[in-house]
Amino acid sequence: MRPPPRTYVTSPRIVEKLATKHGVTLAEVDQCFDNKCGFNLVDDREDHQTDPATLWFIAETNKGRVLKVIYVYKERKYYLKSAYEPNAAEIEIYENEGK
Repeated sequence: MRPPPRTYVTSPRIVEKLATKHGVTLAEVDQCFDNKCGFNLVDDREDHQTDPATLWFIAETNKGRVLKVIYVYKERKYYLKSAYEPNAAEIEIYENEGK
């Protein structure tokens, strides 16, 4: 039995940035949530702090594309901030702290 669908909250600006800057679709983001094999990490950088905390993880899409997904979870909704192909440093952090 599949869990209920996630509710994403985005803005047209975020959706446009995902598509034009990163070439990422919301379907790919959803696949990453489904395929996640680790923990969420907290983005504790001072200029990215939110209440509740900004979370992130790295996972693959169904086609094997690796993405870093950044969001805030609030009131049973996922406020998507960004998603893009992570750099080597981000992958290393997630490998060491997120799994």
